[in-house]
Amino acid sequence: MKKGILNHLAILFILFSSSQAFAASVDTVITKSKVMNKEIKAAVIKPQLYEGSTKRFPVLYLLHGAGGKYSDWLLNTKDKEAVKKLADNFSIIVVCPDGGVTSWYFDSPIDPSYQYETYIAKELVEFVDSRYRTINDKNGRAITGLSMGGHGGLYLAFKHQDIYGACGSMSGGVDIRPFPENWNIAKRLGPYNQFPDRWEANTVINLTHLLSPNKLAIIFDVGRNDFFYDVNVALHDKLIARNIPHDFTVRPGVHNFEYWENAIAYQMMYFSKFFSKSGS
Repeated sequence: MKKGILNHLAILFILFSSSQAFAASVDTVITKSKVMNKEIKAAVIKPQLYEGSTKRFPVLYLLHGAGGKYSDWLLNTKDKEAVKKLADNFSIIVVCPDGGVTSWYFDSPIDPSYQYETYIAKELVEFVDSRYRTINDKNGRAITGLSMGGHGGLYLAFKHQDIYGACGSMSGGVDIRPFPENWNIAKRLGPYNQFPDRWEANTVINLTHLLSPNKLAIIFDVGRNDFFYDVNVALHDKLIARNIPHDFTVRPGVHNFEYWENAIAYQMMYFSKFFSKSGS
């Protein structure tokens, strides 16, 4: 009888421990964009150790893809707790902003309602740092995302190296020029055949001249059967030619959340090591 009771208690303890193992909490916040004169939602995932602590935490800005929204990373993974578990495992605050349906994270020269470079890199960072115990320094900040958000992660970090110390991309559209008719990019920059200079100036692969060796930690990956495979390999080759250190991985996979749920785990590990190395 005693043995049975002990076994029962052991099972209850395991179940209780499992339920408590990942206790990250999510705040859905309303941010104000002055540049676009509108309110924008974001999800802020706080790791378990955040509550009851006085320490400051590094922040990862995690961007969604075209047609998506701020909640995608919390709703579309097979394991709905995947990102929360990673936030707990690495003690990182994860911020999932709403980047507009097809903003591409540009400041659009033709649409004042799509100024998402300023919003993400300036207004949102200021909001998060003012309301949460963050490490308010580029060495405590990283940014990455999937697809359109992969473009955004590299685009924003390359252009704002004073804000982000590390950046990444998963299946990113890192060269928009081969896709002049897709994903409303023309609505943000104007048609490619009329405004080629805008497209040339706002595609990630043309921003590598902004980089210096070892000034920005860079990681990106792509699935072997992804339609963005070729442009990612081209970016990898260009970074090698410019002697810019980076971590690039090709894995089996296509353009879907099954791939991204796997990829984000590796990128979070990379960013955690960056934060540790930087003393964050």
